[in-house]
Amino acid sequence: MNNYLLKYAVALLMIMTFFTCSEDINDEITENSVDLELASQLIDDLYAKMYTPGSGGTQSHADFGHKTYDLFSDILIGDMALSNSIYGWYPEQNDEGTIANVVAHLCTTDYTHESNYQVWTHYYDTIEIANTIIGFMGGDDANPETEEERHFLGQALAMRAHSYFYLAQYMANEYDPEAEILPIYREANSDYMPKSTTVEVFQLIESDLNRAIDLLENYQRPSKKYINKFMAQAILAYAIAAQKNVSRLAEVIALCDEVITSSGATIMNYTEVTGGFNNVNTSGWIWGVDITSEMNLRLVSWWGHVDAFSYSYAWAGDSKAIDQNLYNTILTSDVRKAQFYIGSGYYNLMPLYKFYDADRIIGGPAGNVVSDYVYMRITELHLLKAESLAKLGQDAEARVALAEVLSERLPDLNYLNSLSGEELEDEIYLQTRIEFWGEGKTYLALKRNDRMTGTRGDNHFIFVGESFSHNNEGLTFEIPQSEIENNPFINEQN
Repeated sequence: MNNYLLKYAVALLMIMTFFTCSEDINDEITENSVDLELASQLIDDLYAKMYTPGSGGTQSHADFGHKTYDLFSDILIGDMALSNSIYGWYPEQNDEGTIANVVAHLCTTDYTHESNYQVWTHYYDTIEIANTIIGFMGGDDANPETEEERHFLGQALAMRAHSYFYLAQYMANEYDPEAEILPIYREANSDYMPKSTTVEVFQLIESDLNRAIDLLENYQRPSKKYINKFMAQAILAYAIAAQKNVSRLAEVIALCDEVITSSGATIMNYTEVTGGFNNVNTSGWIWGVDITSEMNLRLVSWWGHVDAFSYSYAWAGDSKAIDQNLYNTILTSDVRKAQFYIGSGYYNLMPLYKFYDADRIIGGPAGNVVSDYVYMRITELHLLKAESLAKLGQDAEARVALAEVLSERLPDLNYLNSLSGEELEDEIYLQTRIEFWGEGKTYLALKRNDRMTGTRGDNHFIFVGESFSHNNEGLTFEIPQSEIENNPFINEQN
């Protein structure tokens, strides 16, 4: 385990010491008020992990929180192409730098590369903070008396589940119930643990999320940064779907319907898909964070890698573009085709009209990033519902769910009427790739649908014309060298 959170253990010890003598110091300060103050700070730290540079424990310029791994996953599967490289990070022969490792599938086939440590550290450090909060609230099975305490516990459980879910996606080739994949830590400052099986990891994920849903029943979150009841339901829908059990897809559909109904969010409309990805207040966002100048995000940020209108690598020499072959599948009448610039030269197929700083100054000022981070959209639940319905053979209902999204993208949906069975599933998967390009969600869809990646177009530096199965070693990170060296229960072979 990483010692990053030692300060919280020290803080807890200080708090407990304070409680034993508080009456002699200040009779007006109650134990409960100090509890809630510290819990509130820990909750803020928990969410800050999602956007803080260096949260993966490295100095890499590609270490900036949860959005790092959204970026990594789109690069791994090839839907995001590295179409230019002035800095030389990306060619196959260069194994220096985190992004280079990801582009060439170097880190995913060699556990000694730093990228593996980064993924592992980010999510396990998040789990450590969540465990600190859970312990502070009385443990997994606690039943706090006040609503505020229940809401703290519910958020911590949901965030722990979210981290284990992503670890299970990034660190395991595929869903194999009996395969041992990850150590489970349910308490802060735990000793090293052996790997648990996939089914045990998902049992914890589901247990945490079901408890969170109950604990967050009446929680009114102050902003979209926080997890509330319907956000816990959304994560649970993803977790159940990832287990590939057709008999449980009715549960996924029900959860999707509950989130769609209770969130109040609407599918991003025709205008918003080319103008709504820099503002958390966009109605289609259900989870995201308002990035402010006080957060001091600059080049080392998600925007610092994808946006030509920020002071960024994307502007200065390392462009991220949609895969040429994927772009070619987008119908000419589809508004999402307009998210990407078409022209000769450096900016070709870059998302100049999807992800951009609102001032739209190429290269942007060298100041702080203020464009927001999007973690989840309501459209994800609509397409996950459509996917689940199609797998159950409910083709008509699946077409309706798909049409709810595409009616805001295409002027004519008549072609959907002829789709059924495997063709319909293929279309839903294609629309998932197009809709969530650059948002990190296609990787999840590829794994839960046992798909091949798309055949890479000629605007890639490497693997042009190649495709990979969902369980290919090159698409999955390795348990890092540091864990193998320090955890006595894990070695390179197991």
